[in-house]
Amino acid sequence: MALPPRVQPRLEFIPPRFSPWVLRITHLGSPLLRRVRLRSWLPAGIRRVKCQQVKTLADCYSQFQQGKIRLIVAFRHSEVDDPLCLAALFSRDLPNVARQHGIPLKAPLHSYFMYDRGMPLWAGRWLGWYFSRMGGIPVHRGRRLDLKAIKTLREKLVSGTLPLGIAPEGATNGHGEIVSPLEPGSAQLAFWCLEDLKKAGRSEQVVVLPIGLQYHYPDSNWAALNRLLSQLEADVGLPVESFADPQHTPAEAYYKRLNCLGQHLLTRMEQFYQRFFQRPLTSSNASVSSDPNEPADSPMLTQRLESLLHEALAVGEQFFKLPSTGSLNSRCRRLEEAGWAYTYREDIGSIAALPPVERGLANWIAEAASLHTRHMRLVESFVAVTGHYVKDKPSFERFAETSLILFDLVERLKGTKVPARPRLGWRDATITIGDPIDVSERWPLYSQGHRAAKQAVETLTQDLQKALEGLIIE
Repeated sequence: MALPPRVQPRLEFIPPRFSPWVLRITHLGSPLLRRVRLRSWLPAGIRRVKCQQVKTLADCYSQFQQGKIRLIVAFRHSEVDDPLCLAALFSRDLPNVARQHGIPLKAPLHSYFMYDRGMPLWAGRWLGWYFSRMGGIPVHRGRRLDLKAIKTLREKLVSGTLPLGIAPEGATNGHGEIVSPLEPGSAQLAFWCLEDLKKAGRSEQVVVLPIGLQYHYPDSNWAALNRLLSQLEADVGLPVESFADPQHTPAEAYYKRLNCLGQHLLTRMEQFYQRFFQRPLTSSNASVSSDPNEPADSPMLTQRLESLLHEALAVGEQFFKLPSTGSLNSRCRRLEEAGWAYTYREDIGSIAALPPVERGLANWIAEAASLHTRHMRLVESFVAVTGHYVKDKPSFERFAETSLILFDLVERLKGTKVPARPRLGWRDATITIGDPIDVSERWPLYSQGHRAAKQAVETLTQDLQKALEGLIIE
């Protein structure tokens, strides 16, 4: 039986201590890890990684190593497997393409990168050690200003021996063909780098290079999808509808089952928040059974989903006394940070020195914080979900992505700590390098004052959003 959450010491900053040996071992092991995907030794991981327009990346790295530019690599990060695929790009394709075109590059071909400080909390302390040796810089995403992280990032951007890799979406969304709204941090870092270079009297250009990453199932395994839908139907209490011939069943039949699952879960969660948290969801027909014939992209269902996500966050926000303002993503991050503040206590010098009653109260509030951040975990899985994604293009990939998002939700509701995702067959990954964005040419606008600088950051963020969306393979 798992122990309830306990009060913990403050979260210390984990400084990057890049080790070429750790990088080398990672590159040697990544082909195997891509195929077994860490948690299972079944042959259904990533079969092939195809990289396109790599010469652009090689040219940028060459210019960086020659001291002509400072480089930010902005990549799509929709799945947890993305780093393993990027390892193929940097360890295999980048040096090979550079040799083919006579572009001189020096090892190591790698980048510093940002990661969520919360990752070592659920994966284990070893991950913090590993990310540090890989050049990772931990960031508290919910803090208005993570000063230690910002200082380290600015130092590495200006003086680091490696470029900086960053996922501008801020979190994975599980969708290969939807780019979530970008956070402005990537653009702001680029301008800060330019600002620091100007102050130091240096003339390097600052370049942001967008990189797309997308997955494809070469063999549509409808039988595996059928089994997953049957498992979900059983878990949520719906009649199990298993197709006799999954490979030849029309996509419309799968859509009907997926739609019914989604509506059932939506109705059940509405009832839950209405009954136990008195949230105002009565206008959303929370007491009415789901109708599988109602299209998932109907305005009514879209409104119901948005209302549910808002009210779920409001429950946690009410406990932590947080404002219900901003985007769903920003509210999730703010709630997460509040939960950490109640668990990883910066106001306690030594937990061991606490009197038993004080330690008991600290454990009590840590457990309450953990329970209330679960509302945020529910929402963060659904911030990119739309009712029309599968209907617009009923491909196996879109069915698989949406079904796996529902699987994650169901496992969270069941209390599974680290669920092992079901295998839906081999996948191929495609990495596409976009066109470099010269940030230096935007300096005249950025330097005109606070309002102009804000506009410059917004414009760069929008341009990067369009660039990443343009790399999606239809």
